[in-house]
Amino acid sequence: MLLFAGLGNPGAKYADNRHNVGFMAADAIARRHSFSPWSKKFQGLIAEGTLAGEKIILIKPQTFMNLSGQSVGEALRFYKLEASALTVFYDEIDLAAGKVRVKVGGGSGGHNGIRSLEQHVGKGFRRVRIGVGHPGIKEMVHGHVLGDFAKSDREWLDVLLDTIADDAELLAKGDDNSFMNRVTLALRDKLTPTGEDDRPPPKAPKVQSHVRQARPQLPAAKLPETGPMAAMLKKLFGGKG
Repeated sequence: MLLFAGLGNPGAKYADNRHNVGFMAADAIARRHSFSPWSKKFQGLIAEGTLAGEKIILIKPQTFMNLSGQSVGEALRFYKLEASALTVFYDEIDLAAGKVRVKVGGGSGGHNGIRSLEQHVGKGFRRVRIGVGHPGIKEMVHGHVLGDFAKSDREWLDVLLDTIADDAELLAKGDDNSFMNRVTLALRDKLTPTGEDDRPPPKAPKVQSHVRQARPQLPAAKLPETGPMAAMLKKLFGGKG
């Protein structure tokens, strides 16, 4: 048995926030793989299903983000699971929008939901970090993560959530690298501007200066063939008559 947790804040007010992309991922997995209806338990909402032959409990803590560890920790203890059986989906501002990285252990990176989980279950759980981008200024981070995804984001966000749901079985099997590769390939066309490549622009043809352009092309001077001047030149340059 494995526990998959999507992090977010409860309530319609926060439903489309970047901070709630973990909830969105959990919902996508539940829909795609026909999990049971959501029910209230462990201070959260849970749904049960199967991925790659493994029983999965999906949980969305309803304690608000900062106390996510209370809900997830309660569920782990009830099912007598170690932290290694836990996979957590959450937003990551230090990843570009649409990028996904999976790792086991590590720090919280300033994410309050992850900090709460570490306090309640330790650090040995798998983290599926879903990039939502950084606003560029530290003071704007709070408003950025608690702001809704823009309409233009839906083009890549829907593809991302579908791919996470489609390939969640790879996470259940512990094949993290294949999961990341699938997501990267699915998002590549959505995140790369069309018509651009890494080739340098062609060099402009060399243009003569306006002075050289204006100067008339004079015919080459003709050297004398006879007389004293011709004799002197032949003597200087060794020419032969």
